[in-house]
Amino acid sequence: MRIRSGIFGSIVLGLVALCIAFGVGFAGRGTILKDSKDKDKEGLKQFPQEVVCRDKPKHTPNDVDHKDNLKHSPKNVIIFIADGGGFNHFRADDYYECNQIPCRPCERFPARLAMSTYPVGGEYNAKVAWCSFDYVENGATDSAAAATAMAAGVKTYNAGIGVDVNGNPVLNLLERAEQLGKATGVVTSVPFSHATPAGFVIHNGDRNNYTQIAADMIEESAADVIMGCGHPLYNADGKLTGTSHYNYIGAAAWAGLVNGTAGGDADADGIPDHWTLVQTRAEFQTLAAGLTPKRVFGIAQVYKTLQEDRSGDALAAPYQVPLTQTVPTLEEMTVAALNVLDEDPNGFFVMIEGGAVDWAAHANYSGRLIEEMNDFNRSIDAVINWVNQNSDWGETLVIITADHETGHLTGPGSGQLPEGPVWNDLVANGPGNLPTMEWHSGSHTNSLVPFFAKGPGAQLFKNTIDGYDSVRGPYIDNTDIANVIFTLWHSH
Repeated sequence: MRIRSGIFGSIVLGLVALCIAFGVGFAGRGTILKDSKDKDKEGLKQFPQEVVCRDKPKHTPNDVDHKDNLKHSPKNVIIFIADGGGFNHFRADDYYECNQIPCRPCERFPARLAMSTYPVGGEYNAKVAWCSFDYVENGATDSAAAATAMAAGVKTYNAGIGVDVNGNPVLNLLERAEQLGKATGVVTSVPFSHATPAGFVIHNGDRNNYTQIAADMIEESAADVIMGCGHPLYNADGKLTGTSHYNYIGAAAWAGLVNGTAGGDADADGIPDHWTLVQTRAEFQTLAAGLTPKRVFGIAQVYKTLQEDRSGDALAAPYQVPLTQTVPTLEEMTVAALNVLDEDPNGFFVMIEGGAVDWAAHANYSGRLIEEMNDFNRSIDAVINWVNQNSDWGETLVIITADHETGHLTGPGSGQLPEGPVWNDLVANGPGNLPTMEWHSGSHTNSLVPFFAKGPGAQLFKNTIDGYDSVRGPYIDNTDIANVIFTLWHSH
Protein backbone atom coordinates (compact mmCIF):
# COMPACT_ATOMS: atom_id res chain seq x y z
CA MET A 1 0.00 0.00 0.00
CA ARG A 2 1.12 3.57 -0.50
CA ILE A 3 1.89 6.00 2.25
CA ARG A 4 -1.21 7.93 3.16
CA SER A 5 -1.35 11.46 1.92
CA GLY A 6 -4.33 12.44 4.11
CA ILE A 7 -4.09 14.13 7.50
CA PHE A 8 -3.30 11.92 10.46
CA GLY A 9 -5.51 14.05 12.68
CA SER A 10 -5.00 12.92 16.23
CA ILE A 11 -3.14 9.64 16.77
CA VAL A 12 -3.73 8.28 20.25
CA LEU A 13 -2.23 5.09 21.54
CA GLY A 14 -5.20 3.73 23.43
CA LEU A 15 -3.63 0.53 24.63
CA VAL A 16 -0.53 2.01 26.23
CA ALA A 17 -0.93 -0.29 29.20
CA LEU A 18 -0.45 -3.26 26.90
CA CYS A 19 2.59 -1.66 25.32
CA ILE A 20 4.12 -1.11 28.74
CA ALA A 21 3.24 -4.60 29.86
CA PHE A 22 4.80 -6.29 26.87
CA GLY A 23 7.54 -3.68 26.13
CA VAL A 24 9.70 -4.74 23.26
CA GLY A 25 7.73 -7.94 23.18
CA PHE A 26 5.74 -6.13 20.53
CA ALA A 27 8.67 -6.71 18.18
CA GLY A 28 6.36 -8.59 15.86
CA ARG A 29 3.42 -6.23 16.17
CA GLY A 30 2.49 -3.17 14.18
CA THR A 31 -0.36 -0.71 14.53
CA ILE A 32 -3.67 -0.41 12.74
CA LEU A 33 -5.29 2.92 11.95
CA LYS A 34 -9.04 3.40 11.89
CA ASP A 35 -9.89 5.90 9.18
CA SER A 36 -12.73 8.40 9.25
CA LYS A 37 -14.31 9.74 6.08
CA ASP A 38 -15.28 13.00 7.78
CA LYS A 39 -14.10 16.25 6.28
CA ASP A 40 -13.85 19.70 7.77
CA LYS A 41 -15.33 22.84 6.27
CA GLU A 42 -12.34 23.31 3.99
CA GLY A 43 -12.62 19.81 2.59
CA LEU A 44 -9.52 18.45 4.31
CA LYS A 45 -9.81 14.87 5.49
CA GLN A 46 -9.76 14.33 9.22
CA PHE A 47 -8.59 11.05 10.74
CA PRO A 48 -9.46 10.75 14.42
CA GLN A 49 -7.66 7.49 15.08
CA GLU A 50 -6.84 4.97 17.72
CA VAL A 51 -3.62 3.08 17.37
CA VAL A 52 -3.52 -0.41 18.78
CA CYS A 53 -0.66 -2.88 18.84
CA ARG A 54 -1.64 -5.77 16.61
CA ASP A 55 0.07 -8.34 14.43
CA LYS A 56 0.57 -7.06 10.89
CA PRO A 57 2.57 -8.44 7.96
CA LYS A 58 5.86 -6.81 7.07
CA HIS A 59 4.13 -5.60 3.93
CA THR A 60 1.25 -6.64 1.72
CA PRO A 61 1.63 -7.80 -1.89
CA ASN A 62 0.33 -4.46 -3.12
CA ASP A 63 3.25 -2.70 -1.47
CA VAL A 64 5.72 -4.18 -3.93
CA ASP A 65 5.99 -3.74 -7.65
CA HIS A 66 8.31 -6.44 -8.98
CA LYS A 67 8.62 -4.86 -12.40
CA ASP A 68 12.18 -5.19 -13.66
CA ASN A 69 13.52 -1.73 -14.42
CA LEU A 70 17.11 -2.79 -15.02
CA LYS A 71 16.53 -2.52 -18.78
CA HIS A 72 16.83 1.26 -18.51
CA SER A 73 19.85 2.57 -16.65
CA PRO A 74 19.33 6.24 -15.78
CA LYS A 75 21.45 8.65 -17.77
CA ASN A 76 20.96 11.36 -15.17
CA VAL A 77 20.43 10.98 -11.41
CA ILE A 78 19.33 13.90 -9.24
CA ILE A 79 19.04 13.41 -5.47
CA PHE A 80 17.37 16.02 -3.29
CA ILE A 81 18.00 15.95 0.47
CA ALA A 82 16.06 18.15 2.89
CA ASP A 83 18.51 18.01 5.77
CA GLY A 84 16.45 17.47 8.92
CA GLY A 85 13.19 17.26 6.97
CA GLY A 86 10.68 14.83 8.43
CA PHE A 87 7.13 14.11 7.34
CA ASN A 88 5.78 17.09 9.27
CA HIS A 89 8.36 19.46 7.81
CA PHE A 90 7.09 18.60 4.33
CA ARG A 91 3.51 18.77 5.62
CA ALA A 92 4.05 22.23 7.12
CA ASP A 93 5.13 23.66 3.78
CA ASP A 94 2.22 21.94 2.05
CA TYR A 95 -0.20 23.62 4.44
CA TYR A 96 1.53 26.97 3.95
CA GLU A 97 1.41 26.69 0.16
CA CYS A 98 -1.82 24.82 -0.52
CA ASN A 99 -3.63 24.23 2.75
CA GLN A 100 -3.85 20.57 1.81
CA ILE A 101 -1.98 17.30 1.33
CA PRO A 102 -0.62 16.52 -1.21
CA CYS A 103 0.46 19.88 -2.56
CA ARG A 104 3.65 19.48 -4.56
CA PRO A 105 4.07 17.50 -7.81
CA CYS A 106 6.79 15.36 -6.23
CA GLU A 107 4.28 14.03 -3.71
CA ARG A 108 2.58 12.27 -6.62
CA PHE A 109 5.73 10.51 -7.82
CA PRO A 110 5.23 6.78 -8.57
CA ALA A 111 7.45 5.64 -5.69
CA ARG A 112 6.22 7.11 -2.39
CA LEU A 113 7.67 5.44 0.68
CA ALA A 114 9.17 6.11 4.09
CA MET A 115 12.86 5.63 4.92
CA SER A 116 14.83 4.71 8.04
CA THR A 117 17.97 6.69 8.82
CA TYR A 118 19.79 5.20 11.85
CA PRO A 119 23.62 4.89 11.88
CA VAL A 120 25.67 1.71 12.21
CA GLY A 121 24.62 -0.37 15.20
CA GLY A 122 21.21 1.28 15.39
CA GLU A 123 17.69 0.31 14.41
CA TYR A 124 14.22 1.64 13.86
CA ASN A 125 11.67 -0.47 15.70
CA ALA A 126 8.38 0.16 13.96
CA LYS A 127 6.61 -2.15 16.41
CA VAL A 128 7.27 0.02 19.45
CA ALA A 129 7.83 3.47 17.91
CA TRP A 130 4.20 4.43 18.37
CA CYS A 131 3.97 3.08 21.91
CA SER A 132 6.26 5.78 23.30
CA PHE A 133 6.33 9.44 22.31
CA ASP A 134 10.01 9.72 23.23
CA TYR A 135 11.20 6.58 21.41
CA VAL A 136 12.54 8.45 18.37
CA GLU A 137 14.63 10.84 20.45
CA ASN A 138 17.27 8.15 20.90
CA GLY A 139 19.54 6.47 18.38
CA ALA A 140 19.49 9.22 15.75
CA THR A 141 22.02 9.55 12.96
CA ASP A 142 23.98 12.67 12.20
CA SER A 143 24.28 14.10 8.69
CA ALA A 144 27.70 12.60 8.07
CA ALA A 145 26.69 9.00 8.70
CA ALA A 146 23.43 9.55 6.83
CA ALA A 147 25.19 11.08 3.82
CA THR A 148 27.61 8.16 3.74
CA ALA A 149 24.73 5.70 3.83
CA MET A 150 22.88 7.43 1.00
CA ALA A 151 25.99 8.09 -1.10
CA ALA A 152 27.80 4.79 -0.60
CA GLY A 153 25.23 2.30 0.68
CA VAL A 154 27.27 1.66 3.82
CA LYS A 155 26.29 2.33 7.44
CA THR A 156 28.95 4.11 9.45
CA TYR A 157 29.46 5.96 12.73
CA ASN A 158 28.24 9.49 13.41
CA ALA A 159 30.81 12.02 12.14
CA GLY A 160 32.27 9.61 9.56
CA ILE A 161 32.23 10.93 6.00
CA GLY A 162 32.62 8.46 3.16
CA VAL A 163 34.28 5.85 5.36
CA ASP A 164 33.20 2.57 6.92
CA VAL A 165 33.31 1.80 10.63
CA ASN A 166 37.04 1.09 10.36
CA GLY A 167 37.77 4.38 8.66
CA ASN A 168 38.29 2.87 5.20
CA PRO A 169 37.10 4.90 2.20
CA VAL A 170 33.99 3.55 0.45
CA LEU A 171 32.97 4.21 -3.15
CA ASN A 172 30.26 6.85 -3.44
CA LEU A 173 27.76 7.62 -6.18
CA LEU A 174 29.63 10.68 -7.41
CA GLU A 175 32.81 8.64 -7.84
CA ARG A 176 30.88 5.88 -9.61
CA ALA A 177 29.33 8.44 -11.94
CA GLU A 178 32.81 9.75 -12.75
CA GLN A 179 33.89 6.20 -13.59
CA LEU A 180 31.04 6.10 -16.07
CA GLY A 181 32.17 9.35 -17.66
CA LYS A 182 29.32 11.43 -16.27
CA ALA A 183 29.45 15.01 -15.05
CA THR A 184 29.00 15.36 -11.30
CA GLY A 185 28.19 17.95 -8.68
CA VAL A 186 26.81 18.93 -5.29
CA VAL A 187 24.73 21.97 -4.36
CA THR A 188 23.75 23.13 -0.88
CA SER A 189 22.25 26.08 0.99
CA VAL A 190 24.83 25.73 3.81
CA PRO A 191 28.66 25.62 3.78
CA PHE A 192 29.86 23.47 0.89
CA SER A 193 32.23 21.59 3.21
CA HIS A 194 29.44 20.54 5.56
CA ALA A 195 28.64 16.88 6.14
CA THR A 196 26.01 16.20 3.48
CA PRO A 197 27.76 17.59 0.39
CA ALA A 198 31.11 16.32 1.66
CA GLY A 199 29.63 12.84 2.13
CA PHE A 200 28.93 12.65 -1.60
CA VAL A 201 32.39 13.83 -2.65
CA ILE A 202 35.28 12.92 -0.33
CA HIS A 203 36.38 10.67 2.54
CA ASN A 204 37.26 11.87 6.03
CA GLY A 205 37.03 10.35 9.46
CA ASP A 206 35.62 13.48 11.09
CA ARG A 207 33.05 15.82 9.62
CA ASN A 208 34.47 18.73 11.64
CA ASN A 209 37.70 18.83 9.62
CA TYR A 210 36.19 21.54 7.45
CA THR A 211 39.31 23.07 5.94
CA GLN A 212 40.79 19.68 5.06
CA ILE A 213 37.46 18.56 3.63
CA ALA A 214 37.28 21.76 1.59
CA ALA A 215 40.81 21.27 0.27
CA ASP A 216 40.04 17.68 -0.73
CA MET A 217 36.82 18.70 -2.48
CA ILE A 218 38.64 21.40 -4.42
CA GLU A 219 41.94 19.70 -5.22
CA GLU A 220 41.33 15.95 -5.04
CA SER A 221 37.80 15.37 -6.26
CA ALA A 222 36.72 15.05 -9.87
CA ALA A 223 33.46 16.93 -9.33
CA ASP A 224 32.47 19.41 -12.00
CA VAL A 225 30.18 21.58 -9.87
CA ILE A 226 30.39 22.52 -6.19
CA MET A 227 28.02 25.20 -4.91
CA GLY A 228 27.21 26.37 -1.41
CA CYS A 229 27.95 28.86 1.34
CA GLY A 230 30.91 29.37 3.66
CA HIS A 231 32.36 32.52 2.10
CA PRO A 232 35.32 33.69 4.22
CA LEU A 233 34.76 37.41 3.61
CA TYR A 234 31.01 37.85 4.18
CA ASN A 235 28.71 37.71 7.19
CA ALA A 236 25.26 36.16 7.73
CA ASP A 237 23.58 39.10 5.97
CA GLY A 238 25.75 38.96 2.87
CA LYS A 239 27.88 41.96 3.83
CA LEU A 240 31.66 42.26 3.75
CA THR A 241 33.06 41.80 7.24
CA GLY A 242 36.43 43.50 6.86
CA THR A 243 38.07 40.43 8.33
CA SER A 244 38.50 36.89 7.05
CA HIS A 245 37.12 33.80 8.76
CA TYR A 246 38.53 30.67 7.19
CA ASN A 247 36.39 28.20 9.09
CA TYR A 248 34.83 26.36 6.15
CA ILE A 249 37.63 26.86 3.62
CA GLY A 250 41.32 27.42 4.31
CA ALA A 251 43.20 30.53 3.25
CA ALA A 252 45.35 28.68 0.72
CA ALA A 253 42.40 26.97 -0.91
CA TRP A 254 40.53 30.27 -1.11
CA ALA A 255 43.50 32.03 -2.66
CA GLY A 256 43.74 29.29 -5.28
CA LEU A 257 40.09 29.74 -6.24
CA VAL A 258 40.42 33.51 -6.48
CA ASN A 259 43.63 33.25 -8.53
CA GLY A 260 42.17 30.62 -10.85
CA THR A 261 44.83 28.07 -9.98
CA ALA A 262 42.78 25.71 -7.81
CA GLY A 263 41.67 22.33 -9.06
CA GLY A 264 43.41 19.06 -9.85
CA ASP A 265 43.29 16.78 -12.88
CA ALA A 266 39.58 15.89 -12.87
CA ASP A 267 39.49 14.04 -16.21
CA ALA A 268 42.79 12.11 -15.90
CA ASP A 269 44.36 13.67 -18.99
CA GLY A 270 47.41 14.89 -17.09
CA ILE A 271 46.33 18.54 -17.23
CA PRO A 272 44.96 20.40 -14.19
CA ASP A 273 41.30 21.32 -14.51
CA HIS A 274 40.98 24.65 -12.73
CA TRP A 275 37.76 25.89 -11.21
CA THR A 276 35.85 28.91 -12.46
CA LEU A 277 34.82 30.84 -9.35
CA VAL A 278 31.27 32.21 -9.20
CA GLN A 279 30.23 34.44 -6.28
CA THR A 280 27.57 37.07 -6.96
CA ARG A 281 23.88 36.38 -7.39
CA ALA A 282 24.06 37.87 -10.88
CA GLU A 283 26.82 35.41 -11.80
CA PHE A 284 24.71 32.49 -10.62
CA GLN A 285 21.73 33.79 -12.59
CA THR A 286 23.84 34.23 -15.72
CA LEU A 287 25.19 30.71 -15.32
CA ALA A 288 21.64 29.36 -15.55
CA ALA A 289 21.54 29.93 -19.31
CA GLY A 290 23.91 29.90 -22.24
CA LEU A 291 27.46 28.63 -22.47
CA THR A 292 29.15 27.42 -19.31
CA PRO A 293 32.70 26.80 -18.02
CA LYS A 294 33.97 23.24 -17.66
CA ARG A 295 34.13 23.30 -13.86
CA VAL A 296 32.31 25.73 -11.59
CA PHE A 297 32.91 26.45 -7.94
CA GLY A 298 30.07 28.62 -6.73
CA ILE A 299 30.24 30.16 -3.29
CA ALA A 300 27.50 32.61 -2.39
CA GLN A 301 28.59 35.85 -0.75
CA VAL A 302 27.29 34.88 2.67
CA TYR A 303 28.77 33.01 5.59
CA LYS A 304 26.79 30.03 6.88
CA THR A 305 23.43 29.85 5.09
CA LEU A 306 21.74 31.51 2.17
CA GLN A 307 18.94 32.95 4.33
CA GLU A 308 18.24 31.06 7.57
CA ASP A 309 21.02 32.71 9.60
CA ARG A 310 20.25 36.30 8.53
CA SER A 311 19.60 38.87 11.24
CA GLY A 312 16.14 40.01 12.34
CA ASP A 313 13.41 38.30 14.34
CA ALA A 314 14.02 34.61 13.76
CA LEU A 315 10.65 33.79 15.35
CA ALA A 316 8.73 35.95 12.89
CA ALA A 317 6.27 34.59 10.34
CA PRO A 318 7.72 33.42 7.01
CA TYR A 319 9.22 36.25 4.92
CA GLN A 320 8.29 38.92 7.47
CA VAL A 321 12.01 39.61 7.76
CA PRO A 322 13.12 40.62 4.23
CA LEU A 323 15.34 38.10 2.49
CA THR A 324 18.94 38.96 1.68
CA GLN A 325 18.79 39.98 -1.97
CA THR A 326 22.49 39.70 -2.78
CA VAL A 327 22.66 35.90 -2.55
CA PRO A 328 21.14 33.35 -4.93
CA THR A 329 18.26 31.12 -3.98
CA LEU A 330 18.74 27.36 -3.86
CA GLU A 331 16.48 27.24 -6.91
CA GLU A 332 18.79 29.59 -8.84
CA MET A 333 21.84 27.56 -7.84
CA THR A 334 20.08 24.37 -8.91
CA VAL A 335 19.22 25.69 -12.37
CA ALA A 336 22.77 27.00 -12.78
CA ALA A 337 24.23 23.62 -11.81
CA LEU A 338 21.98 21.81 -14.27
CA ASN A 339 23.09 24.10 -17.08
CA VAL A 340 26.72 23.21 -16.41
CA LEU A 341 26.20 19.49 -15.91
CA ASP A 342 23.85 18.77 -18.80
CA GLU A 343 26.60 19.56 -21.31
CA ASP A 344 28.00 16.06 -20.78
CA PRO A 345 26.62 13.63 -23.40
CA ASN A 346 27.04 10.76 -20.93
CA GLY A 347 24.70 12.38 -18.45
CA PHE A 348 25.30 13.55 -14.90
CA PHE A 349 24.85 12.98 -11.19
CA VAL A 350 24.04 15.77 -8.74
CA MET A 351 23.02 15.98 -5.09
CA ILE A 352 21.06 19.08 -4.08
CA GLU A 353 20.66 19.79 -0.37
CA GLY A 354 18.25 22.04 1.45
CA GLY A 355 20.78 22.13 4.26
CA ALA A 356 19.31 24.99 6.27
CA VAL A 357 16.06 23.11 6.87
CA ASP A 358 18.08 21.41 9.59
CA TRP A 359 19.38 24.71 10.98
CA ALA A 360 15.87 26.12 11.31
CA ALA A 361 14.62 22.91 12.91
CA HIS A 362 17.48 22.77 15.43
CA ALA A 363 16.53 26.29 16.52
CA ASN A 364 12.78 25.53 16.39
CA TYR A 365 12.24 28.51 14.06
CA SER A 366 8.90 27.69 12.47
CA GLY A 367 8.80 30.65 10.10
CA ARG A 368 12.28 30.08 8.78
CA LEU A 369 11.57 26.38 8.45
CA ILE A 370 8.80 27.28 6.00
CA GLU A 371 11.17 29.58 4.09
CA GLU A 372 13.79 26.85 3.77
CA MET A 373 11.29 24.14 2.81
CA ASN A 374 9.77 26.52 0.29
CA ASP A 375 13.10 27.19 -1.43
CA PHE A 376 13.86 23.47 -1.36
CA ASN A 377 10.52 22.63 -2.97
CA ARG A 378 10.90 25.33 -5.60
CA SER A 379 14.23 23.75 -6.50
CA ILE A 380 12.46 20.42 -6.97
CA ASP A 381 9.85 22.09 -9.17
CA ALA A 382 12.65 23.61 -11.25
CA VAL A 383 14.19 20.17 -11.78
CA ILE A 384 10.82 18.69 -12.74
CA ASN A 385 10.47 21.48 -15.32
CA TRP A 386 14.00 20.80 -16.54
CA VAL A 387 13.24 17.12 -17.02
CA ASN A 388 10.05 17.90 -18.92
CA GLN A 389 11.72 20.47 -21.17
CA ASN A 390 15.29 19.20 -21.62
CA SER A 391 15.22 15.49 -20.83
CA ASP A 392 12.47 12.94 -20.14
CA TRP A 393 11.43 10.56 -17.38
CA GLY A 394 12.85 7.63 -19.34
CA GLU A 395 16.42 8.82 -18.82
CA THR A 396 16.40 10.92 -15.62
CA LEU A 397 15.86 9.53 -12.12
CA VAL A 398 14.84 12.07 -9.46
CA ILE A 399 14.88 11.14 -5.77
CA ILE A 400 13.64 13.35 -2.92
CA THR A 401 14.22 12.49 0.73
CA ALA A 402 15.88 13.63 3.97
CA ASP A 403 18.91 12.49 5.93
CA HIS A 404 17.01 12.51 9.24
CA GLU A 405 14.27 14.37 11.07
CA THR A 406 15.16 17.30 13.33
CA GLY A 407 13.08 18.86 16.09
CA HIS A 408 10.49 16.12 16.71
CA LEU A 409 7.92 18.30 15.00
CA THR A 410 4.21 17.64 15.64
CA GLY A 411 0.90 19.41 15.89
CA PRO A 412 -0.14 21.18 19.09
CA GLY A 413 -1.07 19.18 22.17
CA SER A 414 1.15 16.22 21.33
CA GLY A 415 3.35 14.43 23.82
CA GLN A 416 3.61 11.72 26.45
CA LEU A 417 0.37 12.51 28.25
CA PRO A 418 -0.96 10.70 31.35
CA GLU A 419 -3.35 8.71 29.20
CA GLY A 420 -0.59 7.75 26.79
CA PRO A 421 1.39 9.15 23.88
CA VAL A 422 -0.49 11.47 21.53
CA TRP A 423 0.48 12.73 18.09
CA ASN A 424 -1.72 15.52 16.79
CA ASP A 425 -1.56 16.84 13.27
CA LEU A 426 -0.29 20.29 12.38
CA VAL A 427 -3.13 22.77 12.05
CA ALA A 428 -3.53 24.29 8.60
CA ASN A 429 -4.37 27.99 8.79
CA GLY A 430 -4.82 28.71 5.11
CA PRO A 431 -2.39 29.41 2.24
CA GLY A 432 0.28 31.91 3.16
CA ASN A 433 -0.26 31.47 6.87
CA LEU A 434 2.07 29.67 9.23
CA PRO A 435 0.55 26.34 10.30
CA THR A 436 0.22 25.74 14.02
CA MET A 437 3.01 23.38 15.02
CA GLU A 438 4.89 22.20 18.09
CA TRP A 439 8.56 21.34 18.59
CA HIS A 440 9.67 18.74 21.12
CA SER A 441 13.43 18.67 20.56
CA GLY A 442 16.35 20.74 19.38
CA SER A 443 18.16 17.68 18.08
CA HIS A 444 17.92 14.95 15.47
CA THR A 445 15.45 12.11 15.91
CA ASN A 446 15.31 8.53 14.69
CA SER A 447 11.96 9.05 12.95
CA LEU A 448 11.24 7.75 9.49
CA VAL A 449 11.50 10.36 6.75
CA PRO A 450 9.71 10.72 3.40
CA PHE A 451 11.03 9.23 0.17
CA PHE A 452 9.82 10.03 -3.35
CA ALA A 453 11.24 8.80 -6.66
CA LYS A 454 10.40 9.04 -10.34
CA GLY A 455 12.27 7.92 -13.41
CA PRO A 456 14.08 4.78 -14.58
CA GLY A 457 14.56 2.41 -11.66
CA ALA A 458 12.24 4.24 -9.27
CA GLN A 459 10.00 1.22 -8.88
CA LEU A 460 12.98 -0.88 -7.75
CA PHE A 461 12.87 0.86 -4.39
CA LYS A 462 9.57 -0.85 -3.74
CA ASN A 463 11.47 -4.14 -3.89
CA THR A 464 13.82 -3.12 -1.08
CA ILE A 465 11.21 -2.60 1.64
CA ASP A 466 12.69 -3.32 5.05
CA GLY A 467 9.54 -3.14 7.14
CA TYR A 468 6.09 -1.75 7.66
CA ASP A 469 5.27 1.17 9.92
CA SER A 470 1.68 1.41 11.10
CA VAL A 471 1.53 5.17 10.43
CA ARG A 472 4.07 5.79 7.65
CA GLY A 473 3.54 2.55 5.74
CA PRO A 474 6.26 0.48 4.03
CA TYR A 475 9.77 1.82 4.51
CA ILE A 476 13.18 1.31 2.95
CA ASP A 477 16.59 2.06 4.49
CA ASN A 478 18.84 4.97 3.54
CA THR A 479 21.50 2.55 2.26
CA ASP A 480 19.02 1.40 -0.40
CA ILE A 481 19.44 4.67 -2.31
CA ALA A 482 23.06 4.05 -3.28
CA ASN A 483 22.67 0.30 -3.63
CA VAL A 484 19.76 0.58 -6.06
CA ILE A 485 21.57 3.19 -8.13
CA PHE A 486 24.76 1.13 -8.12
CA THR A 487 22.67 -1.76 -9.41
CA LEU A 488 21.10 0.41 -12.09
CA TRP A 489 24.57 1.52 -13.08
CA HIS A 490 25.73 -2.13 -13.04
CA SER A 491 28.57 -1.54 -10.60
CA HIS A 492 27.96 -4.69 -8.57
